[in-house]
Amino acid sequence: MKMNALVKLKPEKGLVLMQVDKPTPGPGEVLIKVHKSAICGSDVHIYDWNDWAASHVKPPMVIGHEYVGEIAELGEGVTDYQIGERVSGEGHITCGKCRNCRSGNIQWCKDTNSVGVDRNGAFAEYVCIPASNVIRIPTNLPEDVVAMFDAVGNATHTALMFNLIGEDVIITGAGPIGIIAAGICKYAGARNVIITDVNDYRLDLAKRMGATATVNIARESLEEAMKAGGIVEGFDVGLEMSGNGGAFNQMTGAMRNGGKISLLGLGNAPITVNMNNIIGKGLTLQGIYGRKMDNWHQMAYMVQGGLDLSPVITHRFHYTEFEKGFEAMHSGMSGKVILNWED
Repeated sequence: MKMNALVKLKPEKGLVLMQVDKPTPGPGEVLIKVHKSAICGSDVHIYDWNDWAASHVKPPMVIGHEYVGEIAELGEGVTDYQIGERVSGEGHITCGKCRNCRSGNIQWCKDTNSVGVDRNGAFAEYVCIPASNVIRIPTNLPEDVVAMFDAVGNATHTALMFNLIGEDVIITGAGPIGIIAAGICKYAGARNVIITDVNDYRLDLAKRMGATATVNIARESLEEAMKAGGIVEGFDVGLEMSGNGGAFNQMTGAMRNGGKISLLGLGNAPITVNMNNIIGKGLTLQGIYGRKMDNWHQMAYMVQGGLDLSPVITHRFHYTEFEKGFEAMHSGMSGKVILNWED
């Protein structure tokens, strides 16, 4: 049988909507009928075919890794799930054997195989993953929100790495994940959440998500925003989401002595770092990759507990209009873009 899918057919810019073979679940695998998917920044990299994409993706490949759907078929030996259950899936398929996997830190597995990058993904009517990667989704969670849980998981992992209760937080980079992280930080009890960027549209989305202040660093002063928020010694926690060297060095300069920084943003090139800030202030830096499995239930519980993630969803299209979705992402005038795979 055939199905519709968005395929990186050749090593060049763009995607092709085409018919491909519908996957068949093997032993220990689950076939998921995709209801909705979300466009991620890495999907944009693959669409554009930049250096990162060229070094990671081998066309032809069905891309996409943020989605929600229902179980359509069970492979041999899968007994823990039922056809029709609403699910999503952890996109990092890990070896289960290395030191990190055995200690529960699968996000650091040295042999990770990524859905939509290393194997066919979820920009399709169906996606197949190991049953161990399936995540049950409560029926009271909105599907548009769950469709982007992969990205919400990155924000959750980054934001909750360090204590936030009563703390002052700076976020550099108001991309969709930075915007989501602003809402999580406020929900988790931060006093001030100040986010910096040069994109007024996305800074406004961050304000709607709960940021106490936004700073367009092209024309506004971070120091003034700190003063207005009563931040005297510097920020307690930093979330670096931009991958920009200037933003990172501004963050380290604005941290209090003993401050803690989570690093998620990836840049297009190496950056120059002011080591005096890091060493002189005794800063703790923690690199973040992917999600912890624990983040999946945290996301669900936060949304059930009142965290409203809907402001970050700005565009919705049928999958046949995927070009409009990528156009919105390229414009910078968007948050998360949802593609509907149902009739």
